Amino acid sequence: MPVVVVISTFPSADKAAEVARTLVTEQLAACANLVGPVRSIYRWKGELQDDSETLAVIKTTTERLEALKSRLVALHPYELPEVIALPVADGHAPYLAWIASETK
Repeated sequence: MPVVVVISTFPSADKAAEVARTLVTEQLAACANLVGPVRSIYRWKGELQDDSETLAVIKTTTERLEALKSRLVALHPYELPEVIALPVADGHAPYLAWIASETK
């Protein structure tokens, strides 16, 4: 089963962990790595922003991707959350199988 990595940023480590726990508990994701703080520089509503955020790297399958995206957006505190899915071209077969088994 094809695997994807979804990335999203959060305003705090606590909020990222709360959302990650929900996604894993609901079997929409096999796991999420939380990295931070990361520094995000972007333009929002015409103003330059420079913020500290927590990056979530979320692993799921293509089969569960649409449900994960919907749930992630619903749980996310941002008006316009980052939700980017990247296909996994290859990987350690047993690990990829574990992702598939954890997201059924």
